[in-house]
Amino acid sequence: MTTYAVTGHMDLTEGTVGLVRQALRDVFAAHTEGDLVGVSCIATGADTVFAEELLAAGGRLVVVVPSQDYRQAKVKPEHAAVFDHLVESAAEVVVMPHETANRQAYESANSELLRRGDRLVAVWDGTPPSGKGGGTADTVEQARAEGLAVDIVWPEGAARRG
Repeated sequence: MTTYAVTGHMDLTEGTVGLVRQALRDVFAAHTEGDLVGVSCIATGADTVFAEELLAAGGRLVVVVPSQDYRQAKVKPEHAAVFDHLVESAAEVVVMPHETANRQAYESANSELLRRGDRLVAVWDGTPPSGKGGGTADTVEQARAEGLAVDIVWPEGAARRG
């Protein structure tokens, strides 16, 4: 069994979502050894696309929620129905012990993702860390430092909003 953790950008363009979906389907289709398990914080963007494609591939989803107030404080109304559906579809939901969603909660959630994962799927354009901590590049760096295999998913033509 291989457990895939995910990190990735939240601000994918609409066209990029389709490209990333196909790339993730390819990753999951190549999985042949045992059960397919994925770990995601199901934030908008890459985390959600990963979770949706994992479930579509018949995988077992583990959701890591960064803080006790994350759903109320950070999930925007346009993402709430998808977030709730993914929580309901998850085989396991882990809520980190932080009361509020902040940098420490995100870093803790990322560490939990990496602890549970055998590989990290990073939907990442290669941008270096911002210095804020808890971002995609930080998680990739942490995974590599811990010796975790990292699969970069950034298809030709992919872009971020803004």
